[in-house]
Order: sequence, then structure tokens, then C-alpha cells
Amino acid sequence: MQPRSEQRAGLAYGAAAYTMWGLLPLYWHLLDAASPSEILAHRMAWSLPVAVVILAVLRRWSWVGPLVRQPRKLALVLVCAVVISTNWFLYIWAVNAGHVLEASLGYFINPLVSIAFGVLVLRERLRPLQWTAVGIGALSVVVMTVAYGKVPWIALGLAFSFATYGLAKKGIKLGGIEGFSAETVVQFLPALGYLIFLGARGESSFTTGGVGQALLLSACGIATAVPLICFGASAVRLPLTVIGMMQYLAPTFQFLLGLTVFHEEMPPERWAGFALVWAALAVLTWDALRTARRARGELAEAAARAGEAAAAEALRTAAPPAAPEAPGVKP
Repeated sequence: MQPRSEQRAGLAYGAAAYTMWGLLPLYWHLLDAASPSEILAHRMAWSLPVAVVILAVLRRWSWVGPLVRQPRKLALVLVCAVVISTNWFLYIWAVNAGHVLEASLGYFINPLVSIAFGVLVLRERLRPLQWTAVGIGALSVVVMTVAYGKVPWIALGLAFSFATYGLAKKGIKLGGIEGFSAETVVQFLPALGYLIFLGARGESSFTTGGVGQALLLSACGIATAVPLICFGASAVRLPLTVIGMMQYLAPTFQFLLGLTVFHEEMPPERWAGFALVWAALAVLTWDALRTARRARGELAEAAARAGEAAAAEALRTAAPPAAPEAPGVKP
């Protein structure tokens, strides 16, 4: 059990991480003079120096040697870098193309897609309420398809790419900072090459958009790394059930921004689709809390039984041996 002060710190770090992720549409919108591909390239290129500084401050280099000696893990790092780059590009494009609400939908349904991956890929077994949540989520996609007049491919693309990223990360088993650093190494050279190409063609907003634009683009690495650091600090202090509930903060902020800042349309049929997603997440969260409560109860009972057994054994070994009966003497 973490001390209460550590739990409070974990909640603060988690809230900061998910709030920053939720408010990122405002940042990407400031950069709408640049193309989504240029924004992505700057995000990838500037993330590496930020990662190197963090690793130098924390002195975390011991993981590098073992990683480079494992081709399978290196291949998974490559997969992670490609998939998360796809996710980032789609998200940046969606924000600057006026699809913030659909982007938020993608992150709302991401937990349901992750559960589906667990069944299909990892052969995990679902509890009945988890099946119920997945079924409601699938129904919400059907409703959204009717509402949008087409399959909500932005939401599905974001959800499936991030779920694939999480699945690949399970095979690497690196910490948040280490995994982020390894992926940025893969991303750096392609991103730098693309930025040089844009500059040579005179199409780089980094060089033509003024000092403010250049500073905003170069800060993309910090905007990427800081929420991740806060998330890592939160993850080591809080139970997974709490982290799981906090993850809905980011798409909630995105949803509110889409409504109030970007003024995107939200007709009744879209409200119905979002309501189904929220119902699915409510079922999923309630099931997770109930399962965690039951697991804690079983653990407490097992600990109590173990304590009773240990106390009985201690009493038995501490009891003095019975005095031997004198020969020929009877009571």
C-alpha cells in the first residue's frame, strides 16, 4: 500500500498528464500554418534531444546494451515507432481538419479495442460484463456510421493504432522513458530527412513562419515528453484501476474542446453514439472496480489465514515439552 502522500502525488501527476494530452488540440491548432506531416516530423525530430537530456539527468543507460542484443525486441521497437507515428499523424491531421470530436471518440473506444485485441491476439478470457461493454461499443460504431453517413474511420484509426502500439509495447517490456527514447531513435533520421527536404524546396514553415512558429515547432518534443514523464510518475504510485479510470480525462477534454472551442456540429444521432460509448465505458469501469475489490478481499483473507497459521505454528513450537513420567509411578 502506497503512503497517502504518494497516492496524492500520483493523482496529481496523472491528472497533469491526461490534462495535457487532452489539451493538445489547442497546441496543434496553433501550428495549423504548417502541414500535418511537417508538424509530425518536428514532433519526431525534437523528441530525441529531449529524451537524451532526460536519460542523462536520470542516468538511465543500462537498458541500451541488452536491447541492441535482442533482434526481436528491436523489431518491436520499430513496429512501435511506425504505429505511434501513424497515430500522431492522424491525430494532428484530425485536429487541424476540424475533426476533434471524432478524434476524442477514438480515444474513448480505445480501451474496448484493447480488450478485443486481448481476446483475439493474446487469447485472454473476458468476463460477462466485459463482453457486454465490447458489444455496446460495437453498437456505438454502427450508430456513428449512420450519424456520420460513413464509417468513423478517424476514430477507428486512432483506436486501432494506439491499441496496436500498446500490444507491441507489451513485448518490449521497457519503462516509459526508455521505450519513448528507443522509439525516438528510430523516428529521428526519417523525420530529419523530411525536414531537410522541405527546407530545400522552400516549403518549411520552420524557416518561413517567423520566430514564434519556429519556437512552437521546436517545442513539439517537450509537448510530447512532459505528459509522458508525468504519466510514468503516476503509474508507479497508483493502482492500474485508478490509472484506467483517469485515462478518460484526455478524450473528455478533447470532446469539450470540440464542442466549445472548435464549435463542431453534434446532432442528436452523434449524441446517441457517444452515449453508447460512455455506457460501455461505465460498464467496463464498474466491472474493473468490482474485480479489484474482490481481489483485495481475497488477498486480505489469504493474508489473514496465513497469519493464523503462522501464529499457531509459533505457539506449537514455543510450548514447553511435557515432563517425562517417572517409572513405576501411577496417578
